[in-house]
Amino acid sequence: MPQRSPNLILRPTTEADLEFVIAAERHPDNRSFIGQWSQQEHVNACADPDHRHSILHAVPDQSSLQPTDNFAEPLRVGYLILQGMNDPHLNLQIRRIVVTEKGQGYGRKALQLAKQIAFEQCSIHRLWLDVKTHNPRARALYESEGFVYEGTLRECIKVGDRFESLAVLSILREEYSATR
Repeated sequence: MPQRSPNLILRPTTEADLEFVIAAERHPDNRSFIGQWSQQEHVNACADPDHRHSILHAVPDQSSLQPTDNFAEPLRVGYLILQGMNDPHLNLQIRRIVVTEKGQGYGRKALQLAKQIAFEQCSIHRLWLDVKTHNPRARALYESEGFVYEGTLRECIKVGDRFESLAVLSILREEYSATR
């Protein structure tokens, strides 16, 4: 059977999704790369107009469906948090991209959606993120999508009895437009 390439759609996170969100964040494949929020912190982000907290859904391409396929409900494959929706300097942060289904291209598609939201829907000037320096796979993805390394926040996060560093990357509107 041919492999289907699902589309990724976003919808606002609801309280009913928070169990999924917390489980995704705490999963062994993600927890060393993602800050750990409480359920209340996610509730607060969902309610805050400066944040856009969204669930990532994989939806199969309808043209590739067979009559016997049953895709009644889209598959949740992660979540995305954008912060700075009201930033007066037109800077928007990708606070989180968490993907539960690895190796399917969902991280790249989520990043592309975040860029589209930032530059096409919200008229943002600069989209930025930080990534733990021990996550070269994510950093390579960001750079392949046009993000530029700006610097490292050295040992800025305390995790247990040690400190971790963050690399800061961004993409500007003109850089995004040049790739369209």
